[in-house]
Amino acid sequence: MQIQDLPYPDPGVPDARSGPRFLWWLFRNQLSGQLKSLAWGLLHFVSVASLPFSVGVAVQAAVDRSGGRLALAGGLMALACAGNAVGDTFLHRAAVTNWITAAARVQQLLGRKAATLGSALTRRVAAGEVVAVSTGDVEKIGWFVEALSRFTAAVVTMVLVCVGLMVYQPALGVVVAVGLPVLAIAVLPLLPRATRRADVQREKAGRATELASDTVAGLRVLRGIGGEDLFLDRYRDASQEVRHAAVRSARMWSLIAAIQVLLPGLLLITVVWYGVHLARDGRIAVGELVTVYSSVMLLTYPIRHFEEIAMAYSFSRPSAKRAARVLSLERATDTAGSRAAETPSGDLYDPATRLLAPAGRLTAVVCGDPDAAGRLAERLGGHPPEQGTSVLLGGVPLDELPLDSARAAVLVQDKDPVLLSGTLRELLEVPASGGVEPRDALAAAQCADVLAALVQGSLDAEDPMDARITERGRSLSGGQRQRLALARSLVTDPEVLVLDEPTSAVDSHTEARIAQGVRALRAGRTTVVFTSSPLLLDRADQVVFLHGDTVAAVGAHRELVRTEPRYRAVVTRETEDETAPAGGPAGDGRLPGAERPREGGVVHRLEELEELEEIEETA
Repeated sequence: MQIQDLPYPDPGVPDARSGPRFLWWLFRNQLSGQLKSLAWGLLHFVSVASLPFSVGVAVQAAVDRSGGRLALAGGLMALACAGNAVGDTFLHRAAVTNWITAAARVQQLLGRKAATLGSALTRRVAAGEVVAVSTGDVEKIGWFVEALSRFTAAVVTMVLVCVGLMVYQPALGVVVAVGLPVLAIAVLPLLPRATRRADVQREKAGRATELASDTVAGLRVLRGIGGEDLFLDRYRDASQEVRHAAVRSARMWSLIAAIQVLLPGLLLITVVWYGVHLARDGRIAVGELVTVYSSVMLLTYPIRHFEEIAMAYSFSRPSAKRAARVLSLERATDTAGSRAAETPSGDLYDPATRLLAPAGRLTAVVCGDPDAAGRLAERLGGHPPEQGTSVLLGGVPLDELPLDSARAAVLVQDKDPVLLSGTLRELLEVPASGGVEPRDALAAAQCADVLAALVQGSLDAEDPMDARITERGRSLSGGQRQRLALARSLVTDPEVLVLDEPTSAVDSHTEARIAQGVRALRAGRTTVVFTSSPLLLDRADQVVFLHGDTVAAVGAHRELVRTEPRYRAVVTRETEDETAPAGGPAGDGRLPGAERPREGGVVHRLEELEELEEIEETA
């Protein structure tokens, strides 16, 4: 795989049982690139290691006044320099390719996992951790994969040099062969402490990243309440903790680097001291001493790769562990599906809560617990809990369908939908049935003022569809973002559309018009709306009231207001005293001490609905 061939057609199925297993899986899947890097690395390091032999031959030829051997030494040195240049160039090219392709493979795996899990990902893993894995951790994993082949080439070169020195000059070769392994393993006792300090640094950096992302996402709200300084102080404290942890980690790694410089120097001094005694005794020639000395001096270069691989593994191991933890998350249902690809139709039924949404009708769901409503909406979208039962669509369990078929059949719009940056046209270019035009969806979602605001805020767009939307729609109000997200969902025109509080940030008059528009546009399609707004509830074909985790009542909104006190308490926000009957039968809707509710009570809210209906009819 070359960089120009990215992305991978299929990044593969990772071994996410642990961090080391994931790293080994990455190495195996890039074996050809690793072997190529190893080959160029061997050429580079062997060329470097052969220079001392050429220098030794040249020195001895000068001592013996041999012009032929001196010319031979010059040719060997030129050949070694050429091999060094070629090997180093292509080693760097192959190593960077391995780094980038490994990082790209991990990013593709993370992107595929995010697409598979959907909104369930951030419920199971902190958003800051996902950001850390997809940015800094990806680079560290790629670094280790890239450094591994160079480290292997350095090890092979050191073994070859030690064997060659023992054959070339046994007396000094034994000293070098014993000393080099000691140099390589001398820093091992320090690695666990350095790794722990690096882990602490990354943990604190992850928390700081999560705090920063949360602060940026809620900056508008923080400014509204004057809390930006408080969160800025929190982030400043978190960043200082990261700095202190980084300094402590850097001290340990600097100690390891110092040892990697000190010990080879001591070995070099030992070789020179012992070699001089051997030369004075006539046991070795001057050229042989120069060769051994130069070999030991140049071997300090591949020895540094021991420090690099230790640092790379220390940094990549926790990164790989976090990546493996994210990649090990599984959709509670079978992604491939045990049924053939199909788009079922019919009633939507949840066995866990006994919620039934009839086909082709608008069903409103009222739930006193917003978190429970979110979990139910997620389950209706084909993401049941690990041990939960699957939702049935037309009698077909969604978890038996391939993921693509399940998502084509049921679309869930979250309570806080995200708008991606780009033009409005790009925002609405989503997989769709083709039955709903973008203009109709925008009209149903009451986006006329949003289109005007986009054109007014654009410098060169005359057509609202060409106006650009900033990241997450930050330049728009909460209600405007909600309506654009609703229009995007309506454009897809799925068999079943599940909306979780789609109008919580709009005013009542706009909400009433949205309810009418959605009802008209989704005629003949199944729509489920989680809401407690009387304006939406009154437009629904049926209302389902959930108390706890089961269906407590089903009926029309006005009927449930009069007959179900618990429903009335959720919808009208009245207290238990206000919903208690005054001497009459339970649930007659009459408040104590009055013939009708006070201003803001049940009857008043029903009158508001009737007034809005009259306004719409005359509009």
